[in-house]
Amino acid sequence: MHVIIPTDEKRMQQIAEKVRNGQRLTLEEGVFLYESDDLLTIGQLANEVNLRKNGKKVYFIENMSLYFTNVCEAHCAFCNFRKDEGAPGAYTLSGEEMIQYVEQHIHPGVREFHIVGGHNPHVPFQYYVDSLKALRDKYPDVTLKAYTAAEIDFFSRISGLSYKEVLETLIDAGLKSLTGGGAEILSDHYRKKMRVDKADVSQYLDVHRTAHQLGLRTHTTMLYGSIESKEDRIRHLMQIRELQDETNGFLVFIPLSMQPINPKAGIRRRNSAFEDLKTIAISRLMLDNFQHIKAYFINIGVQLTQVALTMGASDAHGTIVKEKISHAAGALTPEGITRDDLIWLIKGAGRVPVERDTFYNEIKVYE
Repeated sequence: MHVIIPTDEKRMQQIAEKVRNGQRLTLEEGVFLYESDDLLTIGQLANEVNLRKNGKKVYFIENMSLYFTNVCEAHCAFCNFRKDEGAPGAYTLSGEEMIQYVEQHIHPGVREFHIVGGHNPHVPFQYYVDSLKALRDKYPDVTLKAYTAAEIDFFSRISGLSYKEVLETLIDAGLKSLTGGGAEILSDHYRKKMRVDKADVSQYLDVHRTAHQLGLRTHTTMLYGSIESKEDRIRHLMQIRELQDETNGFLVFIPLSMQPINPKAGIRRRNSAFEDLKTIAISRLMLDNFQHIKAYFINIGVQLTQVALTMGASDAHGTIVKEKISHAAGALTPEGITRDDLIWLIKGAGRVPVERDTFYNEIKVYE
């Protein structure tokens, strides 16, 4: 009697074999994984890959999110953070004002400032340079992880400088790493429909390429869960995988679950837990040349983050203190979390918490 394995099961077995032999997955295989409902097998494979790369260690950082300005010339359809100049709630802080804010909220142990903001055309490029200088001079021991690739492209436009010149100027002011935002979905068709009127796909990738050539290690993201197709997501992953082949400059990949504009939006307006976990696992499987995949508790919540640590994620982000962008868009999660809670969360998943710096150097292992 012949046992006939259904084709889906057979394809999953073939993918599993490729993963275990360290072979790279294709576009078709990535899309197949997204269309499969076998989350446990996908998660298990991602877990195997992660254990091979990172053992049981899960990284986190004591960091603080800062936003110098929410005034922005772009009108991206998914953003609820931006304001027009002069509108209620619009602000642009000077370096001194930001230092006052930091002094009120900082706690000992913060190692990184995560700095992003609006594309504010009412101030010159020098404003953004001076913002970093003020922080560097006041907090020389805190790493400045600042600005998205889209912000760098914007600075290039308002200053007339090349990406290289913009980045060199910022590095002189204390910049140590770029944030991952501004990627959204790396598809020009998507960007047009979602009114992403900032850096296009090739510009986003080119800013990171230039940063890597200058010796900066950077972060990269994908904002999923709106109008993009499964294939768009996999193509996105493949584009950053290609750049990583070329430069090896990315530290971590961060899938960002799209938040509804209205905090009162029901669950049908949000990505499902199933989709969030699947995206983390598939990211781990597709991005074979990335060391880390981050589970971002701000977007998926602390309990799902804990589960994600067994499905390919090796980074639980950080303490943040006060996150604003996802919360402006209706995130229902905490705005920040304590170090003790992060350690508890990671240990609860049977993993070893490791406090790190921006570049994944280990500061302290909590056995």
